[in-house]
Amino acid sequence: MAQETWDAVDDYFEGALIGPDPVLAEALERSDKAGLPQIAVTASQGKLLHLMVKMAGARRILEVGTLGGYSAIWLARGLPEGGSLLSLEVEPKHAEVARTNLEAAGLADKTQVRVGRGVDSLAALAEEGAEPFDFVFIDADKPSNAQYVAGALLLSHPGTVIVIDNVVREGKVIETDGSNAAVEGVRKVVDLIAREPRLTGTSIQTVGAKGYDGFIVALVTG
Repeated sequence: MAQETWDAVDDYFEGALIGPDPVLAEALERSDKAGLPQIAVTASQGKLLHLMVKMAGARRILEVGTLGGYSAIWLARGLPEGGSLLSLEVEPKHAEVARTNLEAAGLADKTQVRVGRGVDSLAALAEEGAEPFDFVFIDADKPSNAQYVAGALLLSHPGTVIVIDNVVREGKVIETDGSNAAVEGVRKVVDLIAREPRLTGTSIQTVGAKGYDGFIVALVTG
């Protein structure tokens, strides 16, 4: 009963506040046809990311975990003229689908998808002296969450917003037996944020079409 209600509520808000979007619908359809896992953010979550980018005044966005580019479209749509998004993806097939979707969305000129292990790509960006990013969205393999945040911190400045998705894990985040690598990855990133003096953050629990989960929002303060 709960999931049916969550789905219906998501449908209501998406219908009232977002509406149909053929570009995004086609992006999901291409991803499905290519056999990508159906784990993209929902439309409501995508719109939230879009609004957060605008509220932060972000001009440079870093995304860790591209999948089919659905969230990247939402993020990039929030950029001002001259803004850019760099998305990191480990799977070449996913990156190919994402590039097609971003091009179809008219965003090819302000987006780039880099293929490789996220940790390696973050290290390479730091070595290249990449300009700091204003907004970071992390939605990749959960065991590496702490490494992603540590890498993103090297590419940030005071005021950078970092969002980490899928941190509640249907409530399993409170389990401490170490049997779930994804949960351990979330707990490690929570510990990192808690002890890192340059970060302050909070968590939000969510329910909806993707079930019971949530995200962390952190701000780089120094």
